[in-house]
Order: sequence, then structure tokens, then C-alpha cells
Amino acid sequence: MTHYLLAVHMGSGERRDPPSDEQMREYATRIDALEGEMRAAGALVFSGRLTEPDNAAVVDATNGEVQITDGPFIESKEAIGGFYIIEAPTPDAAREWASKTSTVVGMPIELRPFQDTRAS
Repeated sequence: MTHYLLAVHMGSGERRDPPSDEQMREYATRIDALEGEMRAAGALVFSGRLTEPDNAAVVDATNGEVQITDGPFIESKEAIGGFYIIEAPTPDAAREWASKTSTVVGMPIELRPFQDTRAS
């Protein structure tokens, strides 16, 4: 089976009103249900939520010297807010998980397969 990255894209710089405690509980319940469904189907490999892009750092050692820059690498209106690594038998099955994830989190999902690096 192929592994896929489901990257949750959030609008950077978009400020929304903070959710109420009840909204946060409802959101957490929906996320827990989605992840439970993924686990039950044997699809979920790993998931994670990221802090704000302002907490990012870029480490570049490509020129033999380490340079560290605070903040995200590129200026963008979107940033990855979290991700899922799933296993799916077909691209259509992966798209179905991405669709369910987008519905639950209310944000676009970038779906990308991992390269198969196993020796042929």
C-alpha cells in the first residue's frame, strides 16, 4: 500500500474570532471521530498539529555553513497547520480520506503520495 501525506492548509494571517469552549469541544469530537475511523480502517499511520508559522525556523546547511532563519521559508498566505500520514490501497481511497478530513477540519487538504523508495 502507498503512504500519503494529507497536509491541512490554513490561511496564514487570517484572524478569526477565537472559538468558544463549546466549539472547541465539538471540533475535537469531530477530529477524534475521524481519526478513530482512520484507525479502524487501518489507514492512519500518524497525525500531528503544528504551531503557528511564526514559530518555524529554516535550517540551511547546503553551502557548508549552517544558516538559521526564524520564521517560515517563504512568504505565503497559507501554511501547513497539521498533517496526517495515511496508508491507502488506491489513489481514490486516499482522496476519500482527504475529502473526509477537509470536511471535518474545514480547511483545504493537500494530498500527496510518498515516493516509493523500496528497492525494486
